[in-house]
Amino acid sequence: PLALGLYTVNAVYGDTITMPCRLEVPDGLMFGKWKYEMPNGSPVFIAFRSSTKKNVQYDDVPDYKDRLSLSENYTLSIKNARISDEKRFVCMLVTEDDVSEEPTIVKVFKQPSQPEILHQADFLETQKLQMLGECVARDSYPEGNVTWYKNGRVLQPVEEAVVINLQKVANKSTGLFTMTSSLQYMPTKEDANARFSCVVTYYGPSGQKTIQSEPVVFDVHYPTEKVTIQVLPQSSTIKEGDNITLKCSGNGNPPPQEFLFYIPGETEGIRSSDTYSMTDVRRNATGEYKCSLTDKSMMDSTTITVHYLDLQLTPSGEVTKQIGEALPVSCTISSSRNATVFWIKDNTRMQTSPSFSSLQYQDAGNYICATTLQEVEGLQKRKTLKLIVEGKPQIKMTKKTNTNKMSKTIVCHVEGFPKPAVQWTVTGSGSIINKAKETKYVNGKFSSKIVIAPEENVTLTCIAENQLERTVTSLNVSAISIPEYDEPEDRNDDNSEKVNDQAKLIVGIVVGLLLAALVAGVVYWLYVKKSKAASKHVDKDLGNIEENKKLEENNHKSET
Repeated sequence: PLALGLYTVNAVYGDTITMPCRLEVPDGLMFGKWKYEMPNGSPVFIAFRSSTKKNVQYDDVPDYKDRLSLSENYTLSIKNARISDEKRFVCMLVTEDDVSEEPTIVKVFKQPSQPEILHQADFLETQKLQMLGECVARDSYPEGNVTWYKNGRVLQPVEEAVVINLQKVANKSTGLFTMTSSLQYMPTKEDANARFSCVVTYYGPSGQKTIQSEPVVFDVHYPTEKVTIQVLPQSSTIKEGDNITLKCSGNGNPPPQEFLFYIPGETEGIRSSDTYSMTDVRRNATGEYKCSLTDKSMMDSTTITVHYLDLQLTPSGEVTKQIGEALPVSCTISSSRNATVFWIKDNTRMQTSPSFSSLQYQDAGNYICATTLQEVEGLQKRKTLKLIVEGKPQIKMTKKTNTNKMSKTIVCHVEGFPKPAVQWTVTGSGSIINKAKETKYVNGKFSSKIVIAPEENVTLTCIAENQLERTVTSLNVSAISIPEYDEPEDRNDDNSEKVNDQAKLIVGIVVGLLLAALVAGVVYWLYVKKSKAASKHVDKDLGNIEENKKLEENNHKSET
């Protein structure tokens, strides 16, 4: 680079300055020297190098002590560049006949520190010109310039609204500049959350550059222009039992700290902070609520509707009825809005409301009448009816020979509630049979089953007893050699076709067995008839023998 037609070296403050000697080395060179020129033009020699002896000498100049280095090609280096190194240096090559000189201009640049906004205002007030802060950038060379920005846009001076003052001060020992720019500013309400910053513009070896400060946001104070009341928590609906808070706010900064709250039924406002709380609200809290500043200016209002839901179940709680009785049930609703009613029995939702004209065991259970208020979250009610259907034990006994024809199954079908205790006995001996198996007790019904292999005819007794009554039923069971079959048990309609096929098979078997039994009965009848005829003859003979014995006894008595 050239400055005024001269060769210029640009250096960074603190780095090494390198100045080549831009002369061609002539023949017969004796030595080379470097000097710089004082402001008055007088030279100051600083370095010497002989071409013959190859020795280097540095002049005793305090500013350059231990900072110089002169190479064999007469390039001069200066360590730790300073602002005072900005001079006109001259390279000299000397022969016996001539002295050649070539000047070099040195320029030194120093980047300033990042600018900072100091002495910041605690807050800004609208309609008031006040000191916002000072932007300070230190240790710059050459001196730089400072520009203020708001939200990324340049702040231009405006009379009595934007006042900017820039000062530049050089350090006497280093020569570095410190730039200080103060900003006086009159804010508006729209300056709330505005970002203020400053930028320093400086020159470096490669041209113009900028550094920006960290942005600063100021608290802007302005008066309240509007009051707003709201209900917390912010829900579209309020129900009985809720806790609600009225919050009154002003759009000023800082916001007002006290308000007057006007409650339905109260003639005077209630002085409070920015909130007024109500707990466990009832339906009579429905109405218009207002709030205002303490001077009764700038008022706002809102309407609160407290939704309610009442449920009446008749009867409710635990109810005990006898099987076959009627039980009217009603569930009535009173609400602030349309309500949905549904019934649940034993955790299963019912399709219709319960109606009991003749109670059965399966009607027993836990009934819940539940209701919810549409569009009111959390407003629901439920009441419970625990229905107990009691009944005396009812018994039906069945018997059949098992397929292996080695045993018979006797079943005692029992109904009743509370669940009856079942006991088996053998009539005559009265012994208790303890090997009975019971089915699951469902809807007041269950079965007790025993398996026996009687060698002779027996009578079994099933005893069912609960708190209401003791019921006894007996059943005659033939010996194992005589098969017995009960009527087929009820089947599901789904298996009706299969049941019909099985029924046909059973009917065939039964007919065959009946025919066999008929033949056996005829044979048995003939056998019994023959036995009776023989017994008559025996009885006749026995009667004659008895008469002879009596005659002999009478004769003996007469002789005596």
